[in-house]
Amino acid sequence: MTTKTPDEPLVDMPAPQTRERVVQAVRGSVMLGVSLLLIFGGLALIALGIVRLADGGGSTLFILGIVALLAGILLACGLTAVAPGEARVVQLLGRYIGTLRADGLQWVNPFATRHRVSTRIRNHETDVAKVNDLDGNPIEMAAVVVWQVQDTAQAVFEVDDFVEFVAIQTETAVRHIANSYPYDTHGGGGFSLRDNADEITEKLATEIAARVASAGVKVIESRITHLAYAPEIAHAMLRRQQAGAVVAARQTIVEGAVGMVEMALTKLAEHDVVELDEERKAAMVSNLLVVLVGDRDTQPIVNTGSLY
Repeated sequence: MTTKTPDEPLVDMPAPQTRERVVQAVRGSVMLGVSLLLIFGGLALIALGIVRLADGGGSTLFILGIVALLAGILLACGLTAVAPGEARVVQLLGRYIGTLRADGLQWVNPFATRHRVSTRIRNHETDVAKVNDLDGNPIEMAAVVVWQVQDTAQAVFEVDDFVEFVAIQTETAVRHIANSYPYDTHGGGGFSLRDNADEITEKLATEIAARVASAGVKVIESRITHLAYAPEIAHAMLRRQQAGAVVAARQTIVEGAVGMVEMALTKLAEHDVVELDEERKAAMVSNLLVVLVGDRDTQPIVNTGSLY
């Protein structure tokens, strides 16, 4: 049995069974004109037939008018208006016929059903999820994903509700990423959620894209919008970070102080300012380190006698 690393998303979605194809539609303006002509022509024939029926004739005109009126209404039922940023998935007797992508008035088989699907760019922001990071520390994490329907057939037929599907899969990916990396490595090397935001965001976008691809959805971008320790350990972790900062600052101060002391002794020796034996050097080093490393102002003591 093979184990997957955090770089390999734990996603094994089934291959989609339906692919989008463009349906061949008739210009809606032409069919609108034909429908209006049949409807108004049928009404005129019906009216004329009623007049003739009073004279004992006109039944043929009346029947033709009814047929023309019904045909016009039936043709009008096939008219479909497609707005910009939308598509219509066309089905006939349960069979997928194709998708109307071009905006404007179009005409398809009036017996076909048409599902409206938005192809606009959308965004979804997850709720703040409380999860454990790789080290087991409880953290809070949330993300936003920008997405768009790319294949309308998959969005309609591969999942029950593609909007809800994107929301659930996004939250799942956020939890998996949070569990795969520590919040902070504390200088130990490797990726962490706090120090490698760009790399983690890229991995998050890759995993979300893999999870929602079977629903015909394209992920444009994803970003982590909230990342923090859970309230119950936030104070302890803050103290840990402060202690680490103090240690790092002290280390820098000590390194600088040692360099300054070494430089002072070297300059004194080069210019023959004073000749110091080992004991005097040790005393001078001790005093300089106290002055340079101490976090409080020193109180100088003037020695008017000898060192001994």
